[in-house]
Amino acid sequence: MEGVTGTRERIVNAGAELLRRNGYTGTGVKQIVEAANAPFGSLYHFFPGGKEQLGEEVIRTSGMMYLALFEIFFADEPDLIHGIEACFASAAETLKATDYADACPIATVALEVAGTNEKLRIATADVFTAWIETGAEKLGKYGLGPESARRLTIALVNSLEGAFVLSRSLRDTEALEVAGASSVAFARTLLADA
Repeated sequence: MEGVTGTRERIVNAGAELLRRNGYTGTGVKQIVEAANAPFGSLYHFFPGGKEQLGEEVIRTSGMMYLALFEIFFADEPDLIHGIEACFASAAETLKATDYADACPIATVALEVAGTNEKLRIATADVFTAWIETGAEKLGKYGLGPESARRLTIALVNSLEGAFVLSRSLRDTEALEVAGASSVAFARTLLADA
């Protein structure tokens, strides 16, 4: 028999997938428990605050997962430029492979709830802040000063999230390709000035 941790994890994973694809308002509690193959009451057992509490957990968990991916791209590549190229290329591959449905749930939710749900807005802000702080620290190891590393990290997050929106809407990865090339150019400028 599967433990409660497995059920809870399935609910969070199903919620993350559905939020990436449908957004917060487009995802229902019933959809989540069905996708998780979990009893309906289990969602409220693990998340007494219901969909909002689950949404906050999904945002925070997904945020840490995407941060780990960011770290992997830069750990696996020989230099900053190759890390940026790999990040944008992987994002484009994922969108194509999922028929433009599977993008970052953080931006998807942030766009929906920024003015309507303070708890979820704070969760998305916390994730973006963690990405910026950790990214700046990691990118600083490539010879960039703290301010340049921070500016590049913010530019990368902006470019990637904006390109996700355009790519999903246009059903084309050109926006990711352009954003990746622009990010590489900006990185080269910052490295030359370092």
